[in-house]
Amino acid sequence: METRDRPDTSLLTQVPVFEALGPRELARVASVSVPRVFGAGHVIFREGDASDTCYVVRSGHARAVRKHGDGRTLTLAHFGPGDIFGELAMFDDERRSATVETLDELEAVAILGPDMRRLLREHSDIAVKLVIALGRRLRDANARISRQSFQSVQSRVAGVLVQLVIQAQSEGADDEDVLVTVTQADIAQLAGSSRESASRFLAVLERAGVISQGRGRITVHDPDALKRYVF
Repeated sequence: METRDRPDTSLLTQVPVFEALGPRELARVASVSVPRVFGAGHVIFREGDASDTCYVVRSGHARAVRKHGDGRTLTLAHFGPGDIFGELAMFDDERRSATVETLDELEAVAILGPDMRRLLREHSDIAVKLVIALGRRLRDANARISRQSFQSVQSRVAGVLVQLVIQAQSEGADDEDVLVTVTQADIAQLAGSSRESASRFLAVLERAGVISQGRGRITVHDPDALKRYVF
């Protein structure tokens, strides 16, 4: 793990949880932020670890996983540039609820929980705005969960792929033939479906020429066609 120069506010402006903060407030958050670099396959923290730091992704990718009681590993989320994970460490020191591991080399900004809590005590306006932003995220999450409960497996799987395509395009991918690095198992878990159901639908998309599959990767040839499967 490497450390680089202290970041400016440009990355923080991309993070939804900081969307309500102004330039001066973002500068204060940046002042307690420390850049970090992790190699591919690195475990940043494990489920059950002390929660003392949150991270904002500058480049690269990671995923959050949990161990099931029967030994299976369940993928909960994928993270890319502009995403934040471990953010509850800004507010308390509860144990980590999941393991986060890198998928490739990852550059991130680390914000230590004690430093952030000191900043919140000293600047109550920042605390209020963060609470407002977190409330918006909670409402969005509730709306997404409600929407997914009425979606078919096919729609949920397509929705997961669409989000991964959007992320890849935000990192410079073309409008067509978008490569996403993800396994069938990860897609199934992110979509809340069985691997078998997800695999059958991915095969349908492949026969339709919408995607092609490789080991641990999918190329989405026609993102617009893929979006038509989401309803």
